[in-house]
Order: sequence, then structure tokens, then C-alpha cells
Amino acid sequence: MNKLPMHDALKQIACLEGKWSMEKYGLGKFPTIQPFTYCEEITFTSIGQPMFNYLAQSWHPITKKPLHREVGFMKVIPGTNEVSLLLSHNFGLTTIEEGTVVDNIISLKSTGIMRPSEGVKSLSVIETRREFKINGNSLEHVFYMATTTVPELTEHLRAVYIKTPEEIEAPK
Repeated sequence: MNKLPMHDALKQIACLEGKWSMEKYGLGKFPTIQPFTYCEEITFTSIGQPMFNYLAQSWHPITKKPLHREVGFMKVIPGTNEVSLLLSHNFGLTTIEEGTVVDNIISLKSTGIMRPSEGVKSLSVIETRREFKINGNSLEHVFYMATTTVPELTEHLRAVYIKTPEEIEAPK
């Protein structure tokens, strides 16, 4: 596939394009589980449309065992600061999150959550909220969720990422 120029709608968040990796561990917590640390990478890829392809994948910091994976799209409505994040999660959940980008902060809240009728954990996510704070080559991500057991939005994940230097193309 040919690399196309970035769509004008993404210009306000153009600095997201590329791979972001944690310099230190992310912190996870929730009232129903023990606190934990994790590693993660997030990739935003432009393909010339008013959206980024989005991939987030995390793993255990010691065993390197895969943990969570989200794939989808971060879309900016052309001519606005409105953003949506459409995701499919590896544990059987799909989410639609909508919000805005203001002063390098992307704030999103779930507007739709779906899951298969069978084959998923009984603890059900009922609401999410997340915030990405862009600060130069640093990206802070804080994720909140509410479940059937803990119905109030509660912080679940907090991480800081550093933009991975672009690969330098070797001379031909």
C-alpha cells in the first residue's frame, strides 16, 4: 500500500503518528483486583483518511506474556475538534468513544459498548473514559472504567509513553 499524505482533519493531532512506547511501567488498579504493572506500545498510522489506524498492545513486564490488545480507528470529524475512537478488544468487547481534542488533550467517553452474548467474563464493563495528553514527545494516557460490580467511573490504567524515533532509511 502506498503511503498517502495525512488528511487535513488529522493535522491538529498529527504529532500522534508513529509508535509510542513506555519508558517505565504503566500502573493498573481497580477495586476488584490487585494493583499491577505492565508494558505497552501504541501505534497511530495515517493512511490518508480522516482517521488514524490505532493499535495498542500490552504485555507482562517480566514474563513478556501478552495481556491486552486494542485495534481500531481514531477519527477526527473534518472541520471540528470532535474525535471518536472505535475499538475492538481481545477479550470480546467493542467500544465507541467520543469526545474532543482541546489544547493537545484528547478526552473521550464511551457512547457505545457491545460484547458477544456468550464467551466473555461475567464482570462487564458498562462505561469508559480516557484521556490522552500530548506533551511534545511524551504522551500520557489515563483510562477509567465502570463495571457491573463498580458502577462509578474509576481509574484503571495510567501510563506515560515516549515517541519511538522513526526508523532511518539506509541509503540505497
